[in-house]
Amino acid sequence: LCRELSDLETQNEQMLAQMNQLKENEKSCQELLERYDFTEWEITEWSEQRAVFNFLYDSIELTVGFGPPIDGDIFGEDPSRKIVSLNFESLLDEEKAPPSSCLVQRLIFQFIESRGCWQEKCPTLYYLPQVLHDISLVVSRCKILGEEIEFLERWGGKFNLLKTDINDTKVKLLFSASTAFAKFELTLSLSANYPSASLPFTVQNQIGNIGEEEISAVLSNVPIGYHYLRRIVSLIHQNLLQDPR
Repeated sequence: LCRELSDLETQNEQMLAQMNQLKENEKSCQELLERYDFTEWEITEWSEQRAVFNFLYDSIELTVGFGPPIDGDIFGEDPSRKIVSLNFESLLDEEKAPPSSCLVQRLIFQFIESRGCWQEKCPTLYYLPQVLHDISLVVSRCKILGEEIEFLERWGGKFNLLKTDINDTKVKLLFSASTAFAKFELTLSLSANYPSASLPFTVQNQIGNIGEEEISAVLSNVPIGYHYLRRIVSLIHQNLLQDPR
């Protein structure tokens, strides 16, 4: 009887551990779903002639022009209905917008322009959901990048990051640490592929011995993916800018 009770307790402990693990897995899956929710568009107009979609806090507008409706298609939503035009327009006021927002906008339009003629990729309504998904994916990634830059501008001092500058699609990070006797500027070249590819970089040394070789060694240990830029800054701070003692 004692052995049976012991076996039951062991089984209960194993089941409890499995339930806790399932709860952790569920939480992780939910976080992933929230992180990768790529529905970044809103419909602002749908008429007989066209549909208008907005992205990124109404700063990008996509206007889709429709061909003649299909016979019997009362609502004009037949998947075979032709699309005669797809036009993207930036609604961002670059003179008033922060540099990070301008960078995000440039990267998104870099992607849009790199794909060539969108009307050829989306000849009918059938293909429109895929277009919206493709744009949403890039918007989502670039939006997170903008949030990363804003974070570094506000909290960079915690990582010995003295200054963050943006020039076109490049981010310049000025690091300075007296304890490590080091001051250098790291320039990262960004693209619409962020964060799915490693970033080309240059280093301009001002004080100390930290150069491209040392930075390259650090970057090789930073996997691409979510919050790539923040993790780069954090590891540079951790590996190169701490007190050598």
